Amino acid sequence: MKILTSEQIRHIDAETISRQGIPSLELMKRAARAFYNRFVELFPDKNTSVLIVAGMGNNGGDGLVVARLLHQSGYRVKAFIVEYGTKYSEDCAHNVRRVKAENISNAKIVTEADIPDMSAYEVVVDGIFGTGLSREPAGIAAEVIRRINASGKPVLSIDVPSGLFLDRKTSFAVHALETVTFQIPKLALFLPDNHHFTGNVSIVNIGLDESAIAEAETDIFFEEKKCIRGLLKPLSKFAHKGTEGHALIVGGSLGKTGAVCLATKAALRTGCGLVTAFVPKCSTLALQSNFPEAMAIEDKTDNYISDIAFDLHPDAIGIGIGMGKHEETQLALHRFLQKNSTPLVVDADGLNILSMHPEWIELLPPKSILTPHPKELSRLIGEWRDDFEKIDKTRQFARQHDVIVVVKGAYSLVIDAETLHVNSTGTPALATAGSGDVLTGMITSLLAQGYKPIDAARVGVFLHGLTADITEKSIYPRSFIASHIIENIGNAYFDMEKSNGLL
Repeated sequence: MKILTSEQIRHIDAETISRQGIPSLELMKRAARAFYNRFVELFPDKNTSVLIVAGMGNNGGDGLVVARLLHQSGYRVKAFIVEYGTKYSEDCAHNVRRVKAENISNAKIVTEADIPDMSAYEVVVDGIFGTGLSREPAGIAAEVIRRINASGKPVLSIDVPSGLFLDRKTSFAVHALETVTFQIPKLALFLPDNHHFTGNVSIVNIGLDESAIAEAETDIFFEEKKCIRGLLKPLSKFAHKGTEGHALIVGGSLGKTGAVCLATKAALRTGCGLVTAFVPKCSTLALQSNFPEAMAIEDKTDNYISDIAFDLHPDAIGIGIGMGKHEETQLALHRFLQKNSTPLVVDADGLNILSMHPEWIELLPPKSILTPHPKELSRLIGEWRDDFEKIDKTRQFARQHDVIVVVKGAYSLVIDAETLHVNSTGTPALATAGSGDVLTGMITSLLAQGYKPIDAARVGVFLHGLTADITEKSIYPRSFIASHIIENIGNAYFDMEKSNGLL
């Protein structure tokens, strides 16, 4: 699913109206109907009192159509129009007249004295500003937003929270419980800095012209199940362990054997035919007793890795998990990188060592996959002022070094030299020790199975998040641990195949 700019979205709106031969009011009705349907899912009690706060533009027009739909359904509705300027959009003005004609309780907000007591309402619908906002809200509009945020009421925002910028940092906007956005995802809705504005994000279809969307050019995408499903390789009836890839997991140190165990088990559960772990001597017994399906190679040193030497030819290598930063380990990684050409996934201490020796990054094979958490990322690319700068610096880093960077978070980003993919799966349950180790094993496994590096990263991140999604009602998020991810990788594959009608 494409993520587009506000200018592109406006163009697609116009093309939809033109190509489908509909009036702009019809598109507004579609948007309002889609929002209304989501509202009713969340608040089915028709006795709910609803405050609609609309602006003077088309987003306000959407809000007024929502007011009409809710009123017609029996909800107790009052609409307030914030007059922050001198001119209404034509479609908004039309719906102001319709609201009055249908005897829906309404009023204008021109001064602070006009702002209603929000404690009298159970839900607030925010339709003040849309995607075209170019400057921070001021005057009466800003005061209304402040009152909404101070009300403590659940707020549903139409398309975007009022005040949210799509292309730069937002300092002041409505704090929504949920944002119901119209068909085309907006990058700003999925960034950590904006979570307290956006709340939960749901995407609803409003019948925009598919050919117009197809024509829009972008390098930013929102991952959908159907897209990831299309990347999955079929499993041949004549498959055997030698045809399904051999992954090597390199890591571990005294006290951190668990990380290697998790990554190794995840690699095999993700579909790899063979998995070998290269570990210090202190890790071998724990690894083999915890996971007998894996093979093990011992480093010559007891408690840390000192020389990454092995006599096998894996299809992909995951390195850095629980490895520590001992001086001999750093030198061992350097020697390994100097001679290695096997597809590579680098995580944890592998990334920390690279940040200590940035010149070694040039030794990575092209399209190597790096999987940093935020602090590890900052050590690689430097600090950032906001999420937009973080993305810009990460994209520059990926282009400069020809690598793929997985920026882990609530909506993990997969970034290479050409594209940015926003992952849609996962819950806070994944915020648990070992979750990243499992992800490294999964991506390494997919890479070993012959997936292109960018696809291995995209599929691995999606499946990783999907394990949390499908267990959300069976495992309480606070009780979810990394082993649950591994246990549910197969169920995630099942979920993908069921949605494709294969099961």
